[in-house]
Amino acid sequence: MAAKTASKDISVDEKLQQLWSLQQIDTKIDKIQILKGELPIEVRDLEDEITGLHTRLGNVEGELAELEDEIKNRKTAKSLAKELITRYEKQQNNVKNNREYDALSKEIELQKLEIQLCEKKIKDAEAKIDAKKEGVSATEQTIKEREKHLKTKKKELEKIIEETEKEEKDLQKDSDKQAKKVEDRLLKSYHRVRGAYKNGLAVVAVLRDSCGGCYAKIPPQRQMEIRQRKRLLTCEHCGRILVDWENTEHAN
Repeated sequence: MAAKTASKDISVDEKLQQLWSLQQIDTKIDKIQILKGELPIEVRDLEDEITGLHTRLGNVEGELAELEDEIKNRKTAKSLAKELITRYEKQQNNVKNNREYDALSKEIELQKLEIQLCEKKIKDAEAKIDAKKEGVSATEQTIKEREKHLKTKKKELEKIIEETEKEEKDLQKDSDKQAKKVEDRLLKSYHRVRGAYKNGLAVVAVLRDSCGGCYAKIPPQRQMEIRQRKRLLTCEHCGRILVDWENTEHAN
């Protein structure tokens, strides 16, 4: 708390130097994140896709089981219909009149229709099974490809993390240490502006008469005020804190 209170009494020039130094450290951290690129997102997306594909396979396996049950039930119904036809045909040999004979004939025709329906349903189910099995093969192949791709991406990411982990941790410690020197109000403003832009630049130098963040032209009078460092000035277009390049500790 003492350091924060004291920071309010320091000069504008010192405040700008503190913010500029913090920005340089954070920019180095950002460069490490850029080095990682989209790899963390790609790895996560691939993992989610593979999980989804496995879920799809599970659903298809359930559908295949239902189709197999339908075929089994239809075959059972077909066998029963054949047995009934045989029974009715035997009964026709012992009928006493034409009415009984015609009634049995109708039952035989109904069972023949039932057999035809069962055969059609079995054929349809078998076609669906063949199509779904083709889909399963394609999905399994896709999973193999995605898993291979995921393995490669993970290795790339692990290598980058291994190479940059210590540097990133050290830089983060430096950033936290430097942030403690900046007064709360300015630090909140710094993080707010920094979070508003993909490049993470909240403090920029005036370069070639322009804002180093959005490249908008800075009027000569305002440039003179920036060089005087009597007060903190921001870009009227992007809101970034402006410093004069000549009096900064230049970044690497």
